[in-house]
Amino acid sequence: MTERPLHCTYRLQLLPHLDFRAARELVPYLRDLGVSHLYLSPAMQARSGSTHGYDVVDPTHLSEELGGEDEFRSLCEAGLGVILDVVPNHMAASDDENPFWRDPLRRAKFFDVEWRTGGVRRFFDIGDLAGLRMEDPEVFEATHAKVIELVREGLVDGIRIDHPDGLANPARYLNRLREAGVEQVWVEKILEPGEQLRDWPVCGTTGYEFANDATALFLDPTAEEPLTELYREISGEERSFGEIALEAKLEQARTTFEPEVDRLAADIAGLDEELDLPRALASFHVYRTYVDPDSGEVDGLDRQAVADARLPPRLAALLTLEERGHDAFVIRFQQTTPPVMAKGVEDTAFYRYNRLLCLNEVGSDPARWSLSVDDFHAGNLERARRFPRHLLATSTHDTKRSGDVRARLAALTWIADEWRENVLRWRELLRHDGPPGGNEEYFVYQTLAGAWPIDDARVDRYLEKALREAKVHTSWLEPDEAYETAVKEFAHRAAEHVAPFAERLAELGERIALAQTLLKLTCPGVPDLYQGDELWNLTLVDPDNREPVDWERRRTLLTELRAGAAPTRETLKLFLIWKTLELRAERPEAFRGTYAPLDRGPDVCAFQRGGEVLVAVALTPGAEVAVPHGWRDVLGGAVPGCLLGIPAT
Repeated sequence: MTERPLHCTYRLQLLPHLDFRAARELVPYLRDLGVSHLYLSPAMQARSGSTHGYDVVDPTHLSEELGGEDEFRSLCEAGLGVILDVVPNHMAASDDENPFWRDPLRRAKFFDVEWRTGGVRRFFDIGDLAGLRMEDPEVFEATHAKVIELVREGLVDGIRIDHPDGLANPARYLNRLREAGVEQVWVEKILEPGEQLRDWPVCGTTGYEFANDATALFLDPTAEEPLTELYREISGEERSFGEIALEAKLEQARTTFEPEVDRLAADIAGLDEELDLPRALASFHVYRTYVDPDSGEVDGLDRQAVADARLPPRLAALLTLEERGHDAFVIRFQQTTPPVMAKGVEDTAFYRYNRLLCLNEVGSDPARWSLSVDDFHAGNLERARRFPRHLLATSTHDTKRSGDVRARLAALTWIADEWRENVLRWRELLRHDGPPGGNEEYFVYQTLAGAWPIDDARVDRYLEKALREAKVHTSWLEPDEAYETAVKEFAHRAAEHVAPFAERLAELGERIALAQTLLKLTCPGVPDLYQGDELWNLTLVDPDNREPVDWERRRTLLTELRAGAAPTRETLKLFLIWKTLELRAERPEAFRGTYAPLDRGPDVCAFQRGGEVLVAVALTPGAEVAVPHGWRDVLGGAVPGCLLGIPAT
């Protein structure tokens, strides 16, 4: 099979109700939409009953529950390319199902087991997901033989690497993939704002940076002060996000990751009895450094990250290899900062700091408010130069909120005064004793406004997760169901008051969502669609965003559009995606060509691709995106605030 041109990926979450055969049945619809590649969640044999596929028990076989190898091969031959999600960092520690774990000799060889205790490397805080020793060539070869076989046969065009930061040496691992003939690789690497992806042999990341830039681009910078003051007034929270994040990371390092801290302490026993390892782990502002003790190389970015963490001099010297003799500690420390960051920031602080929830997203810094047009262009130019096949996402299976929900919340900055008036009125109408406190109350209002319409059952599931993740009044380990029930009941009462405002907000949010979608489809990189996101998608974090999709409705609506039906409010995003992907297929060289920013003022983001495609989107409700002389709008003026132009002749 020949490698297919890469125009657009479409992420599918494989489950028993969406197995290889069901995915194959979607191929004609997705091909008509303009998708070039299926981007599949993990497809190797996972633990029985797995709901996500990341708990692999046998990476040498395709999942039997999803249909087995024959069905997978049929899917690969159905007409779209395939990108496969690969999990190199860990496997499920199952005596019954995992042959690598069941055999004591292979367990010692394959898994990162602490010989002094018999425990500790886990995937984050999940005790039954055991870390692999992927730095061992034999482990790499045994666990990757099947996926490399599929790539060499041309059945799989590329792979997405889950959690590369958990590996002892990500660069070496990625180089081994390249040497094995895997040319197209994307990494699920979370970059903090301003952080650069290393010069790895990859196509880029899975697109969190673009999602966050595309949100910040539409925030009104003048709304930061009044909305920050409103949050402080309601919540009583005076601390910065950085202070809250540090507190949460310290909590995680001192509790959840105590076994990992103990192992680090054992690696440097006697070196510095006063060293506060939890604080050191929590002090990093990026997920990790990539110092390589074997080669002795220390990148300038790593030196800067260590300096920014303001570590004790002795520890800083160890982590920058100025002092040698503790290489195992250096590697282990670098593998431990990512879970502390992820659990402390994404899964704790993001649920405690509620100033503006569209900024509480994977890879985002909620302390950063808006992004200028010039800075947005700069990010695109950098991606075009370094990683032209970088994925561009607005919604993924891991985002805290869908792109459409974030767009609505971004629109709050366009009507900040109106939002304030409504919030204060709701507080008066819903005056109550007991839970929720002001911080949680403001979280409820934003959630309802962003995800409306949302029924009580969805609200309850989401609030239970959000409150337990915050770990303030309740948690997964020590749930306070009475507190949770009180917050849920408050949200049910609040919904009827928020609903009229949410309808008004929806119209503004849709303008932003359409503009972000057009940017995703036309900026340098490869656009990625999450399953079902071609229609309005108002989902929250998993499991909310893993619900079955109404594919038949989408097939019907696309068929009608392709037959000439005028787009409606329901189908406007579908229409935009179809028409733009159609243009990408017709003019591939333009989208592989130059990215030329155009100056249309602070309220419009505009650029040309390859000199023959013009894109412009309005960044404020009143901004104009008129069609210039000599150009024609491919969208026919049907999409408000969006222009997709080609030469009129």
